[in-house]
Amino acid sequence: MARLAGVSQASVSLVFSGKGSKRVSKATEKRVRDAGERLGYRPQAAARQLRLGRTGLVLLAVPNIRGPLFAQVLASAHDAAEAHGLTVVASSSWNSKTMARVLSANQFDGLMICSPNDRQIGELPPLVPTVLIDSDPALSARNRLVVDLDVAGGMRTAVGHLVDLGHRSIGHLRYRRTSYSFRSRQAGFEAAARNLRVTEFSIPLTEALDPTLDTARKLLSDGTPPRAVVCDDDVAAAGVYHAAATLGMRVPDDISVVGIDNTDVAGLLLPGLTTVDLHGEELGRLGVDAMAAMLRGETVEPLKQVSTDLVIRQSTRPAG
Repeated sequence: MARLAGVSQASVSLVFSGKGSKRVSKATEKRVRDAGERLGYRPQAAARQLRLGRTGLVLLAVPNIRGPLFAQVLASAHDAAEAHGLTVVASSSWNSKTMARVLSANQFDGLMICSPNDRQIGELPPLVPTVLIDSDPALSARNRLVVDLDVAGGMRTAVGHLVDLGHRSIGHLRYRRTSYSFRSRQAGFEAAARNLRVTEFSIPLTEALDPTLDTARKLLSDGTPPRAVVCDDDVAAAGVYHAAATLGMRVPDDISVVGIDNTDVAGLLLPGLTTVDLHGEELGRLGVDAMAAMLRGETVEPLKQVSTDLVIRQSTRPAG
């Protein structure tokens, strides 16, 4: 690069270290930066981090790395981290002991956990900057910030949509998960469905699809099945679509279906799935922005609650 710019190596170092404003002329700086652009050169972020005593690495733990919503969070977190000169490393299904052991090796500057369950909170190092995404706001503490998601409100909106369509008998396909996120879904459902006839089935905690399909078939075959179903996520809603097809039922003519997440699954299903948008991309970006501010030593004010939105497609219709 020095040869291309026609300057010394020392001048190149001064320009990219940020120390050349008084020791290198504007014309020389421009030649160096133009040469760097032509060569595709980018300053070594790792070297800068080492001077600060940091690695520039942030650990992001998600419940299921294959889950569509968590993929949205991870993708946006990677993009936001790059803008801050950080690198996000993903893990899946780690408990607090595992994360504490990894963090004790000083490989990571901070920790982010998306939709944490109770096993992931208890034994985390108290001094490690931590951001909890889609978690209980009551867990906010020193060096710990919560990105709060109104998932309970999203569930209430989903049920309210079906009530507005005249449905008074509603099914609920829920997950047996201990995270605050799914407890909030359940609380939101119970509040909104208090005066309805409810048929509820739970799906065991597993990454396999068969239990979801089996449970959906049981729900739709249960005596007098409901004419509308709310699901804890879009994957479970896809299971209802599949179960309905195997039972000779049509969506939405025979069964209205609402999901939660608004992942790519919702748009690929036919008919399109009505679902609650949890704004996974925004969650990932807000989490990384907050983490970057914490690592810079800034005081980060509590974040406002992230709202949810109902996306109405063709999977719901008035009760008939």
